[in-house]
Amino acid sequence: MARHTFVRRRALRRGGAALAAVAAVVAGLSASTSAGAADAPTPIQTDGVWGIDFAGGTLNTVERAASGERFVFARQVSPDGLSASARTSWGYAGTYAYGQHLKEVPCDAGSCAVLRASGNGNVGHFFVEDGKEYAQIHTSPDGYHSVEEPGVTGARFVDVSGRYYAYNATSTGKQYVDDVEVYRTTSVRMTRSITAASIWGSRLYTPGSTTGSVTSYDLEQKKVIETLATGAPCTVKELQAVGRWIYWNCGPTGAAGVYDRSTKTKITVPSGLALVGDGYLVRHDRTAGKLLLTDFHTGSAAAPREIADLPAGNTADQRRLTWAVDRFGGDIAYVGQDNAIRIVPSGVPSASLAKTESELDDGLLDLKDTTGGSVWSSTWQLNKPANWTFTVKDALGRTARTIKGGPDTEVDLIWDGKTNAGTYVYSGMYSWTLTATAAEGAGTYTTSGKISVGGGRQGFHDQGGYAFGELTTLNSSGGLTLHYTSGKGTFDSKRSASGWPAGTVAVPFGDMGSDRCSEMLVRMPNGELRRYSGHCGSSYSPSSSHTSLGTGWNAYNVLVAPGDLTGDGRTDLLARKASTGDIYVFANDGHGKLAAGKKIRSAWTAYTKIVGAGDLNGDGFGDVLARHKDGALYRYDGLGNGLLKERVKLYSNWGASYNAIVGVGDITGDGKNDLVVRDTAGGLYRNAGYGNGSFAPRVKIASGWQGYKGLF
Repeated sequence: MARHTFVRRRALRRGGAALAAVAAVVAGLSASTSAGAADAPTPIQTDGVWGIDFAGGTLNTVERAASGERFVFARQVSPDGLSASARTSWGYAGTYAYGQHLKEVPCDAGSCAVLRASGNGNVGHFFVEDGKEYAQIHTSPDGYHSVEEPGVTGARFVDVSGRYYAYNATSTGKQYVDDVEVYRTTSVRMTRSITAASIWGSRLYTPGSTTGSVTSYDLEQKKVIETLATGAPCTVKELQAVGRWIYWNCGPTGAAGVYDRSTKTKITVPSGLALVGDGYLVRHDRTAGKLLLTDFHTGSAAAPREIADLPAGNTADQRRLTWAVDRFGGDIAYVGQDNAIRIVPSGVPSASLAKTESELDDGLLDLKDTTGGSVWSSTWQLNKPANWTFTVKDALGRTARTIKGGPDTEVDLIWDGKTNAGTYVYSGMYSWTLTATAAEGAGTYTTSGKISVGGGRQGFHDQGGYAFGELTTLNSSGGLTLHYTSGKGTFDSKRSASGWPAGTVAVPFGDMGSDRCSEMLVRMPNGELRRYSGHCGSSYSPSSSHTSLGTGWNAYNVLVAPGDLTGDGRTDLLARKASTGDIYVFANDGHGKLAAGKKIRSAWTAYTKIVGAGDLNGDGFGDVLARHKDGALYRYDGLGNGLLKERVKLYSNWGASYNAIVGVGDITGDGKNDLVVRDTAGGLYRNAGYGNGSFAPRVKIASGWQGYKGLF
């Protein structure tokens, strides 16, 4: 099946020679990152900070390593702001061997790199090479997004939010908007005229065509989906979007306000250079030497309150140079005169947990796809840190896989198609649920969907590769046919191969190796038992690839595959010896062979039909049906140790007209194993399994099947 292009973390594309310069400072860096591994309470002591940003609980800074060289660092700040992890390096911030370096601007510390934290752990900056500035969004300590950015000058990030980013370049007079392609090619790229802009989720907010208007452009749908009348008395000069709040101003000293998208309320707030959080904004009052917070989450602006002492300094705009605001439900970080970083809780209730945007994989997962699509990969961006649980369940509601993470603002999910035990799931339909709970404050976010898995382990009696059962027939002309179902309770397609001699007995089996294709056991008329390698969808001819499992198998008048009887997850063989009626189990060794037979029951001579039925009661072990000559139908549940429980009577006077009974696996698509029976008139019937060991009344699904000599 088709899959999207797989794009993940990429290595640095520029400055190959510059990597040698990094090696020269590795020793000093290692000392700085290994020290203080235990969490330390704020304030965070440093010997200087040359750039800072804070988003989604990740605090990014430029600091000196033990070697004295500058690096970009990341720390995880706890949701309550009371502790921070040890710093880890996200890249060299000094000058490389051939002059490449991070773009810097004047600041009170001398020169600072302007960092832009994205809220999902990524961090952006500009890299200068040969006089040109290149936007880089680092997605890991040693790599950044793979989109080729133009070389420009006068570059400045306008916004970075989750996967999306926007920046201006004075050399081209253009604004560039794009996203970090995490798993698939998304084609978001825009090149537009420079205006005010902000991004939240997948929405780009820019000034509209009339005074005070702001448009919301969906970067995925590629169209304007909303126009807001903010009440601004100007063409907006700066925008900051945070959830329901749209902050605007008419310039650093002009009018400023916040528009509430939920209530359509217009809120006047103080002018000045500000950073907006969830329901509040922070300004640096250089005259007073204070950081001031204005709370507007109630729909009106409260009087500004002091939250920190921060001297005026010599730099007019110190945003992201000495202080920053975490707009993803977080708090405020600033660098004091003692070079210590302090985290200040906002004291403003954050919005309830919600998704801002997501990038989901399709509903198909082919575990044998060799092009890189053999995993289900998706991301969800949340408005604040949350702990999350991703659960995958099969058609019967049984949990196959649970993955947990957090606290994060981004759920970056890769499911490899395996169970909690580390084995591949069975092919078939699965449902998934993602539940995230806010790490601090209120809210739970839940979403769900379905994934059709192919290339996994085969279901019972499954020869087609998608967990539905197939019925195998042999006609008088020697044609062996696989009858396929689409899960609607009937057989709607088939594939045949000819040349099989009369007296052939086929046993649709499970995988006896590691290719996750069910195989076919065939007893030839001379008593040889052959293992035919699984085809995952096509029928078998006598000359198809096969291996002999020995001779003398004519001694058994019943050969069936009941599913896993021994508890190792592999289909086993059940046989009845004709001379004694004794029942033997031949365990599948997983390497293409059967173990020696183990006798588990004696003298089953009174049973006219013995049926390998698969797991009928949901305990994971194969079960056996046996019809007594008096008409009673019994079920023997597998114990998972190669033995069977004592029988349970299902029906009396059942099946007198049936000349074939086949435990055919799931043909109704509900994940429960079914029966198919044929009567003497050639009518074919389905008894749908309930999943509790019993069956629904029969439903006729075909006529004219009396021509088949064998149903398997």
